[in-house]
Amino acid sequence: MPKFDYAPAPESRSIVSIKPTYGLFIDGTFTRPKGLFPTINPADETTLAEVSQAGPKDVDKAVDAARRAHDGVWGRMSGAERGKYLFRIARILQERAREFAVLETLDNGKPIKETRDVDIPTAAAHFFYHAGWADKLEYAGLAPAGGEMPRAHGVVGQVIPWNFPLLMLAWKIAPALATGNTVVLKPAETTPLTALLFAEVCQQADLPPGVVNILTGDGRTGQAIVEHPGVDKIAFTGSTEVGKAIARSIAGTRKKATLELGGKAANILFDDAPIDQAVEGIINGIFFNQGQVCCAGSRLLVQESIHDEVVARLQRRLGTLRVGDPMDKNTDLGAINSRAQLERISALVDAGIAEGATAWAPECTFPGTGFWFAPTVLTGVSQSHRVATEEIFGPVLSVLTFRTPQEAVAKANNTSYGLSAGVWTEKGSRILWMADQLRAGVVWANTFNRFDPTSPFGGYKESGYGREGGRHGLEAYVTNTVTGAAR
Repeated sequence: MPKFDYAPAPESRSIVSIKPTYGLFIDGTFTRPKGLFPTINPADETTLAEVSQAGPKDVDKAVDAARRAHDGVWGRMSGAERGKYLFRIARILQERAREFAVLETLDNGKPIKETRDVDIPTAAAHFFYHAGWADKLEYAGLAPAGGEMPRAHGVVGQVIPWNFPLLMLAWKIAPALATGNTVVLKPAETTPLTALLFAEVCQQADLPPGVVNILTGDGRTGQAIVEHPGVDKIAFTGSTEVGKAIARSIAGTRKKATLELGGKAANILFDDAPIDQAVEGIINGIFFNQGQVCCAGSRLLVQESIHDEVVARLQRRLGTLRVGDPMDKNTDLGAINSRAQLERISALVDAGIAEGATAWAPECTFPGTGFWFAPTVLTGVSQSHRVATEEIFGPVLSVLTFRTPQEAVAKANNTSYGLSAGVWTEKGSRILWMADQLRAGVVWANTFNRFDPTSPFGGYKESGYGREGGRHGLEAYVTNTVTGAAR
């Protein structure tokens, strides 16, 4: 299939005004910048801005501000009034959507069409959805029969990753505020800018000071938030390694936690599936956001009889993908988020080749600077290969085969993770059987990577515990007033 030539269609960055330096957002205002470190554009390695490194004293101030806001204003406010603030934030996100999309692409490296069409609209949708819940918590089934209204934990510490900076912020902050909690949030050190812009949205929405506090910094800042005695609950999305460290840190304390960690999803393709449709779903499942997605369909389990045909169609389709400038509206795959992540992807692919897999990638012309990796398909992969067991978190698809549904389930479940899976078949009964057998928190049928604020998301095993989104996601942010135990 020939690759069409497209004239450049760059998105203007003029709508975004990036400050040279940023302070921390504590108690409704920005502090004076200090301990600065750079955040760079992964597409060209230029410095976008310098942000502050929060220390233990900054964490103390933020937690104290959040406690005062909870005890004095936010925790006492009616759900209907809280909902008004969330609606206001959602509307402002929509009004400033282009600004957020451009800034997210500059700081993260993902294509502008993804931030424009997926990340920012979905972030706003989470605030709209949870605004609707704010005055209806007594009807959410969060308390036992005859029990009183569920109450907020108090101060919630939240640590989010770099792959979906604003969207993960929305996943965390919206339910916390809707249920009456206040927040101290740390964005990833490589992608802090949209979180800092969100702080301006909080000011624009006249959110009471201290309800949302945003501290930039590295892992030391996150650790200080997790271990702070004034934090009642932790919400974390990120690597399994860090998630385990958090679980060990809070063990034996009164703190509650939700952990959304890594994944190694199986995308299972049966021989009766519509192959062209499935190929598009496979492409979206692994190459969306350069594969830097915790629920990415990084393992393709294809029925043996159609293996060669599917691989040939995948290769043909990959040859049409456009890799390059994330600010170009024609781009399908942008830059890898950081040099460290690029090195990890490269090392794991090299390990797969050394273990006997065959790598294929289309010819790609990369810009002279930045962090780039071509969309890659690995065939000849066995269950024991590192590329079949470890989370690569990049645009790399490992292809395995199966003969029977039972074998597909066994191979799909043969992982330490359990976040997501996909099933492609025309048989509804097979979809239901597979979904029942797969040990995954989310199972997509004849699609992949589809999200909605009304639907809970989370995993099993080393993919973490707890759910985010939907009614189920509210449970993690309230306690039972009868027993005082977390629901």
